[in-house]
Amino acid sequence: MVQPSEADLDIVAAQLGRAPRGTRAIAHRCPCGNPDVVETSPRLPDGTPFPTLFYLTCPHATAACSRLESAGVMRDMQERLSTDPVLAERYEKAAEDYVARRKAIEDVPEIAKVAAGGMPDRVKCLHVHLGHALAAGRGVNPFGDEVRDAVEPWWVGGPCVGKKADE
Repeated sequence: MVQPSEADLDIVAAQLGRAPRGTRAIAHRCPCGNPDVVETSPRLPDGTPFPTLFYLTCPHATAACSRLESAGVMRDMQERLSTDPVLAERYEKAAEDYVARRKAIEDVPEIAKVAAGGMPDRVKCLHVHLGHALAAGRGVNPFGDEVRDAVEPWWVGGPCVGKKADE
C-alpha cells in the first residue's frame, strides 16, 4: 500500500465527486496510473466505524460493476454460493482475509466480524469484491476475481479523470 499524495487525493475527489473520507493508502492503481482502489481507515475521522476497507473509486470500474449488478450477476453468484461448498469455503476465506486486513490496521469492535459485500453468506456490492480483488491480488476473493475478469479492461478509454497521478 502506498500513502496517497495530494495529487492522488485530488484525483480520488474528482472520481467520487466529493472529498474522500478516511483514505489511508492507495490500495491499487489502474493501468492508466490513477488510483482505482483506496484503503479506508476502519474508523472515519469523526469516529464512525467504516467496514469497507477497500473502496473502488474509478468511475469506469464502478459503472462496469453496476452493469453486472443490473444484469443479475449477483443473483447468479448467490445461487452458486448456496450450491457449491468449495466456492462457499473460498468465499468464507475471502471474508476472513478482509476482516484480518482491516483488524491489522485498527480493531473496531463494532464491526469486528463484519466483512463487506455480504461476505461470507451473501453476495452484494460487486464494487467491494472488485476492490478487494484488486488490492489483495488474484486468488483471494473468488467473486472479486470473477468481477475483475468480467470488467477488464475498463481503462482502455483513458484515465477516468484528469491526468495520471505521476504526471
